[in-house]
Amino acid sequence: MKPPILIIGLGRSGVGAAKLLKALGHEVIVLDSSKNDELLSKAVELRKQGIKVHLGTPLKSESFEPWIENLSEVVISPSIPWDHQALQELRLQKILIKGEISLAWEKLKHLPWVGITGTNGKTTVTYMLQHVLQSNQLHAPIGGNVGKAATEIALNYHNQKINPDWLIMELSSYQLETTPEITPKIAIWTNLTPDHLERHGTIEKYSNIKERLLINAEIPIYNADDPFLISQRDSLKKGIWISAEAKNHYSESLDYWINNKGIIMEQQKELFHSSCLTIPGKHNLQNLLFVIAASRKIGLSGSAIGNCLKAFKGVPHRLEKLGMIDKITIFNDSKATNYESAKLGLIAIPYPAIIIAGGIAKKGDPSEWLIELKRRSRGIVLFGNCALYLEKIIKSSGYKGAIHCCTTLPEALEIALAITLQLRTKSLLFSPACASFDQYKDFEARGDHFCSLIKPLLTNQSESC
Repeated sequence: MKPPILIIGLGRSGVGAAKLLKALGHEVIVLDSSKNDELLSKAVELRKQGIKVHLGTPLKSESFEPWIENLSEVVISPSIPWDHQALQELRLQKILIKGEISLAWEKLKHLPWVGITGTNGKTTVTYMLQHVLQSNQLHAPIGGNVGKAATEIALNYHNQKINPDWLIMELSSYQLETTPEITPKIAIWTNLTPDHLERHGTIEKYSNIKERLLINAEIPIYNADDPFLISQRDSLKKGIWISAEAKNHYSESLDYWINNKGIIMEQQKELFHSSCLTIPGKHNLQNLLFVIAASRKIGLSGSAIGNCLKAFKGVPHRLEKLGMIDKITIFNDSKATNYESAKLGLIAIPYPAIIIAGGIAKKGDPSEWLIELKRRSRGIVLFGNCALYLEKIIKSSGYKGAIHCCTTLPEALEIALAITLQLRTKSLLFSPACASFDQYKDFEARGDHFCSLIKPLLTNQSESC
């Protein structure tokens, strides 16, 4: 048996790491500070495989004492702060700390990676790129921050002779912070706005973490429509630039852009019309251009890319059109966990709208979100931990619509539906602009709850519902 390895965190990445290390012949011990029914179920499954699991174990240096003499390595889940005091104490004892993504990279670095990062949009780009590649008979599993844990993918291909053609990895700043060694074939940086500053402290540190992925990549792809990225263009590693807003103004400095007729251009060559993408929002045209740029570098023709895009229906929980109630369109945008993402959702839908928002507020500038709220909504219903805080900043912005506060999502939906039907708005948008962890384990669980509440009320449903 190889030396024991400790894993901290029994989330999706922790389970993947535990199973992979066990398959590689290590003694594996998993610690998690929580103890609930979901974790107990995971613990039972892992223990059957000979993996030791200790729940309700706080992240403190004394928790490692039973194994410290033989311990050489600790693997942490992305949710664990890289500079946590307990980890710093382990480093002083010459114990290697690595992220779950590092473990996966060790086993998968012989394959070509597309690494996708950014504050918003990366999940849509990830799924859309997979759709294009797999529609063209290229096997391209997705993982990392969405889909399967990267270590689970590594386990799936452990000792197999057939490997994927490409790996498409969505990589959050939490994951990149712990994995400076990743060198993808292609890297995409969608945008950068303030987010996760509770963890990273400053926007400079946050951007540096993401930029490192592009520096390491053979082919970096950037968004010329993003104010931060375009302001840094001269200092960024040379790469491919896309724009959905350029029209004919500065197209000579771009690689992929959309002309004033809606045609997607590869420099001065016409590819196909942008209307092939049916999901709403100008930001999704940017996402489309990222996918085209990456797909062309992978080797697909313009027609091979364009022919399959009409079948792409978007990503669950991101501007997901659920159906209608009495000519009012209902959207689930639970993935909007910050102000910028919520702003983009507002811009994309038919308006006027009624909005449901709330959860745990993140650090960031809400000003542009507030501007779009005033322009595009006639009312907002707030729920959860930060409802009163959001009410305060919305009122101080001069918002003229109705504002209601409540505790839970079912209450919020009941109030929002009443206002929507009374005012005959065009849309009802569930777009929280906040993290979900006050009442839900993640934004997926929050979005699923919204869908389950609204589904019985829909007069007609979309295919996604």
